[in-house]
Amino acid sequence: MRPIAQISLDLIGIPEAMETAEMAMRAGVDWLEAGTPLILAEGMHGVRALRERFPDTPIVADLKTMDGGWLEAEVMAKAGATQVVVMSQAHEETIRCVVQAGKDLGIEVMGDNLASVDRVGGARRLEDLGCHYVIHHIGYDERRGIAARGERQPSPLDELAEIVSAVGVPVQAVGGLTIEQAVRTPEYGAPLVVLGAPLTIDADSFRMADGNVEASLRMICDTVHAYGDVVVGPRESG
Repeated sequence: MRPIAQISLDLIGIPEAMETAEMAMRAGVDWLEAGTPLILAEGMHGVRALRERFPDTPIVADLKTMDGGWLEAEVMAKAGATQVVVMSQAHEETIRCVVQAGKDLGIEVMGDNLASVDRVGGARRLEDLGCHYVIHHIGYDERRGIAARGERQPSPLDELAEIVSAVGVPVQAVGGLTIEQAVRTPEYGAPLVVLGAPLTIDADSFRMADGNVEASLRMICDTVHAYGDVVVGPRESG
């Protein structure tokens, strides 16, 4: 699979999200993500604005579905999303409903293992229930809380190789990675590289980071695309 560069628009206003998306597309980003803060602040209006401006670009709607799976997927699909996110901690029936909606509506499903006690098991569960992708995710509050107690902050890289070996679908690693770490995830067999807070977005204010973000994004995209095809699966037995 050709590596994909995705930017998470973790912003709380459509104008700034659109400005960031325009810049990201100029820099070579492949997928746009309507991040959870944008969806909370603007609802599906943010997704619709992105679809109107970028009619041919894949758009991930990161609502983090936990219940009402078919309906939430339908709402996101009608707004223009091509990928939706369901959580591994959701009930099995919710995940099945989102996957069925994906089949019915022609969209793809990304399963997020955030807060799974067994992250590897959570990733397997998501694939077994029909998700097209696995997001291996260490949460924002989890990272900050652990660091505030003076303990080592967990990283998605800690179990990334194990996650990749455990599933036969493409994997994305999310949560507190530096730019250098994020662009290296294809080396682990994870071809979906997400760029966002705190890489290109200020993680505390959810506003555009200072500095030459477009030049940084172009460098990141060039690096990601230079990897060439990444072998995905098959999953290990056992």
